[in-house]
Amino acid sequence: MNSLPNTMVGAILTGPEQIDIREVDVDRPGMGEIILAVRAATTCGTDVKVFKRGGHPRMLRVPTLFGHEMAGTVAAIGDGVTAFKEGDAVVVANSAPCWVCDYCRRGRENLCEDLLYLNGAFAEYVRVPARFVEHNTHALPTDLAFGKAALTEPLACVLHGMDACELPRYAHGSPAEVIVFGGGPIGLLFVGALTADGHHVILADPNQSRLDMGTALGAKETVMIERGGDQAEVVKAVTGGGQGAWVAVDATGVPEVWVDAIQTVRPGGLINLFGGCAPGTSIPLDTHLVHYSELTVKGVYHHRPNTVRRALELLSERSFQAELILSAEMPIEQTEDALRAMIRKDALKVVITGTKKV
Repeated sequence: MNSLPNTMVGAILTGPEQIDIREVDVDRPGMGEIILAVRAATTCGTDVKVFKRGGHPRMLRVPTLFGHEMAGTVAAIGDGVTAFKEGDAVVVANSAPCWVCDYCRRGRENLCEDLLYLNGAFAEYVRVPARFVEHNTHALPTDLAFGKAALTEPLACVLHGMDACELPRYAHGSPAEVIVFGGGPIGLLFVGALTADGHHVILADPNQSRLDMGTALGAKETVMIERGGDQAEVVKAVTGGGQGAWVAVDATGVPEVWVDAIQTVRPGGLINLFGGCAPGTSIPLDTHLVHYSELTVKGVYHHRPNTVRRALELLSERSFQAELILSAEMPIEQTEDALRAMIRKDALKVVITGTKKV
């Protein structure tokens, strides 16, 4: 602990599209806590939303450090920590459930009544509370790069989403046909993870470079669609017999695409509405289609400790090339530039590099 500096550089969100780079105090670890020296923090679509809106109703309020996909080394440990030692390379998930509420007891920890969130990854150091240390901090496998390891959190969300797709029910020993709407980072992680699980993936997106990335990650088919919705027939045309896929996943959070997703599965199919829309959003629902085709429509949120562990295991496999979606590395001082590059679609994800020497 004596090696910790007194201050560090951090990106402070102060309001909508307002980031200050400041010198702030470095916390000391309390009982059961660790201090993480951040080596890589990846940007994501949620960070972009937080940046644009100037906060998040569940996770943070300004002014505050932010960023939540992180990997690094243990810089200091508090009393009572035995699972880790200084210098250990670890990944820390951005939430920790209570394990005692009804949702946790039912294995639905992502809906925990007391789910704690952790932000502040766009900085040199992060204090990791005891609940995170105990339940959602994991040692990195040998040779796993920090940038790729920081993808554990979004991939854990994707694996939770895959679990919700009930794929064994649709596969019957052969690949299930799955449409993924949206070739952003989450959609591409869905493509890679679904492919790794042996499924036939169709990626739909209006951007050719993202379709090309989907192909590199294993998509069997890609479909160029237009923005604004009304693209269901275009997508269905490339499914087996034009009947629609067994499963459709929305990874856009665009209401019009939610409607398209519902219309692109075959009777008995499942629609995973993974992409979160803005608060207050509603969509028209074809009740006749849902009822007589026995469609399953699901909302899916966040990750669970089990999927965090599985995500880290999958990232450690060299054949799983999730690092392809890491567009660039930038220092903390360029956090705003990184987020604006994502907004312009010049970058998929950017690795914000934290401490260089620990």
